Amino acid sequence: MKTIITELLGIEYPILQGGMAWVANASLAGAVSNAGGLGIIGAANAPKEVVQEEIRKVRELTDKPFGVNIMLMSPFVDDIAKLVIDEKIKVVTTGAGLPSKYMKDWIEAGIIVIPVVPSCGMAKMVQRSGASAVIAEGGEAGGHIGELNTMSLVPQVRDAVDIPVIAAGGIADGRGIAAAFMLGASGVQMGTRFLVAKECTIHRNYKDKILKSKDIDTMTTGRRLGHPVRALKTPFTRAFQKNENDSAKTLEELEAFGAGALRKAVLEGDEKDGCFMAGQCCGLVKKEQTAEEIIQELMKETIEAFNGGLQWVK
Repeated sequence: MKTIITELLGIEYPILQGGMAWVANASLAGAVSNAGGLGIIGAANAPKEVVQEEIRKVRELTDKPFGVNIMLMSPFVDDIAKLVIDEKIKVVTTGAGLPSKYMKDWIEAGIIVIPVVPSCGMAKMVQRSGASAVIAEGGEAGGHIGELNTMSLVPQVRDAVDIPVIAAGGIADGRGIAAAFMLGASGVQMGTRFLVAKECTIHRNYKDKILKSKDIDTMTTGRRLGHPVRALKTPFTRAFQKNENDSAKTLEELEAFGAGALRKAVLEGDEKDGCFMAGQCCGLVKKEQTAEEIIQELMKETIEAFNGGLQWVK
């Protein structure tokens, strides 16, 4: 399946794997790239040395294109911004802020920069800074989210910018991919579906929670802190919501309460104190597969959705 995104990135299928913190490591990124998508390393809050090691591991696993996601709120962001230049990374995606400060250097280094955006205004800003494409991510996504949903956001961003749009948020099967194309996207980014890839190294408890989840099993917390997060309903998320609604709790106390919760979920499978980030599409994820099996199934479903789309129209 060829689109402007596959041509831009030199990949076989228009599927990007989300740069999920603590999740998107070399094992997963390498497998997705080998399967014809774009694997992405999530730099998150990791220091330069850790990210550099993951980059080098990916290069041992694949000779195909891959990218690095840079979280702009990271205390190590300046180091990582330089690292992707030094390591000659082909694609950088960004989140949690505006990448304007780094765009000139990245573009001069030949890097394709694709920021995640939650609004038309931000999409226009990064286009002016030289972004090659944008990822329009709706609030159905897991992890840090914006206010607009994917169906509303993607067509409005498509109309607002001249660069390609990649849809994200709530996409877990071929029907979602086909719908994203109909909304004006040229590709999709997926996170929750890849949590159960066999090459994904998260704790077994995390995978089992995704596989057993239903449509109503996620909730959003953190709005009071200014950076809402979608995750599975667990003792942690319910306790966080209770604390968030308690006006006596300070923002510092809330930040401290949530510190390390994602790591506890990913590495330890801590079902009490872990934050199991997941999108609203989690109820669609029903089986563990290799990254290649996932992508091949997604493409088959997408073609079936396109071919069968008129069956409901008289």
